[in-house]
Amino acid sequence: MMRSLFSGVSGLKVHQTRMDVIGNNISNVNTIGFKSSSVTFSDVFYQTTQSASGPNAATGTTGRNAMQIGLGSNVASITTSVGTTGASQRTDNPFDVMIEGDGFFIVNYGGSNFFTKAGSFGVDAFGTLCTPAGASVMGWQVDPMDPTKTVADMVSPLNIMSPENLYTAPEATTAAYVSGNIDSKDTQIAYNATGKMVNLGFYDNMGHSYKADLRVRQTSDEGTNVYTVDVMDIKDEHGKSIFVIEEVDDEGNVTYEPSGITRINFGDAQYNATVDQTTGHVTLTATESVLLTFNGSTGNFVSVGDGDTDSANKSVSLSIVADGGGANPFSDIDVDFSKVTMYSNSGNSSLEANRGSLQGIGGGKKVGNMTGISIDASGKIYGKYDNGDSKLLGQIAVATFSNPAGLEAVGNSMFAATQNSGDFDGIGQDPTLGGGSLTTGVLEMSNVDLSAQFTDMITTQRGFQANSRIITTSDSLLEELINLKR
Repeated sequence: MMRSLFSGVSGLKVHQTRMDVIGNNISNVNTIGFKSSSVTFSDVFYQTTQSASGPNAATGTTGRNAMQIGLGSNVASITTSVGTTGASQRTDNPFDVMIEGDGFFIVNYGGSNFFTKAGSFGVDAFGTLCTPAGASVMGWQVDPMDPTKTVADMVSPLNIMSPENLYTAPEATTAAYVSGNIDSKDTQIAYNATGKMVNLGFYDNMGHSYKADLRVRQTSDEGTNVYTVDVMDIKDEHGKSIFVIEEVDDEGNVTYEPSGITRINFGDAQYNATVDQTTGHVTLTATESVLLTFNGSTGNFVSVGDGDTDSANKSVSLSIVADGGGANPFSDIDVDFSKVTMYSNSGNSSLEANRGSLQGIGGGKKVGNMTGISIDASGKIYGKYDNGDSKLLGQIAVATFSNPAGLEAVGNSMFAATQNSGDFDGIGQDPTLGGGSLTTGVLEMSNVDLSAQFTDMITTQRGFQANSRIITTSDSLLEELINLKR
């Protein structure tokens, strides 16, 4: 009779354990990346009151089955449903990432690698991609020999917003082109008139911006289809001429001195700058002029340069020379005029200078400051910069296991590898391997099925009640046994 009491007690214990698991599942119904667990029971040791025996022809007896009395139940397993993907929650946060597939994010906490499905990431004070619990997200670094690729090596923290990644290096302008139309009847471009001004913007090697003021007007003796292109001045980003240095003495008097740049070359024309020390006015004097020649019959471009139509040059070079052979931050700029036409346009001319060649290269860039981060389907992280650059910063790697249900939950939505889950090789794999991918702006929610949990809760409650009835009924039987003495 005591056996039934202890069987009831064991039944209470296993159903209580199952209720604990159900309670944990329901409490984490909105936990990002949570994987629900389920409990299975098994019977335990049996007391054999009679062993089994086989048929005996000599004695004429038949075989008899064993007689055994079970001693209750036990928890056989608590299994985590790692392979079931939770619902998707859209957040539109670029640092929120969801894995499509069997992989796990690799994170490092306290020097050890753990694994998680919760892709709610952020950036710490050192620019390292991390989880809300303070674990570093691990991945692959950029190949130093090829900045467009990553090296699949031992995973390491992704320091995506380190100081060197917050900006990109500038590039000097090496090409430009002038487009538009010149109307020969435009009085503004007549000989000795004001001329049509064109502002050519460009960058030096350090990312400073400048504008070269070009003037286009007709020549005096070459006819209406030939125009001179002269450089009038070159100004920095503050609108000050690069040929002038402004000096202020102790009494506040301002004087102007020539800068270290007193000469430029434009095609075959060499310009020398002179500075009025009182007003700071700059005068550029050229040995000759660059001539822009058109076909007088069709208005089409013919050449630019020294006026020799036998050599149909499309461009001329603009170079800024530093005196004394000092450091020169400027690169030579090839200026293409082949897209300029000379058609009638009601007496109006329109010219525009554009950085970069007609093929879109050589335009130069200012220093790029980071404006955003993006993560593609393969886990590659790109920085976006305000100068138009896009820079690869690293790649998120994932880990897979032969038996993911064998992982051990350690809290904070993290799992640890065990002997039964399979080992992590320290490198991981590309998230797209095997058809997987990463989705940004989305999080994987808990995979807890509330309807199933409530159903399990009902059956667990009834099981607990039934086992409690075993104890109370056994107690009643014991009471009747004791009452026999009365």
